[in-house]
Amino acid sequence: MEVVDIISHHIDKTQNLIIVEFRMMGDDDDVVREDFIEYSYFEEFGFDKSKDFEIFESLVDDADEWGDDDVEYIDDDTLTSFLNEYYVVYPKKIPKPEFK
Repeated sequence: MEVVDIISHHIDKTQNLIIVEFRMMGDDDDVVREDFIEYSYFEEFGFDKSKDFEIFESLVDDADEWGDDDVEYIDDDTLTSFLNEYYVVYPKKIPKPEFK
């Protein structure tokens, strides 16, 4: 089974969670799967690219006028790739489809 459509997602690093709603290949349009995955898996699988740029962030001394948002944004393609790899390694963690 392959994840083909990300409906919504929320990243919360303080609680170490990725909350994601998605559809897999073969799911009907009225079916949604929801999962709560530890963010540390995202890092372990090598998808957290923010750590690669910490050296550059220390060189830039720009103040953020909007304050410190601890909101993480991940594009759908990256999240889809992660989910597909995650469910290959952990196939028993694939959530059951729910009608919505």
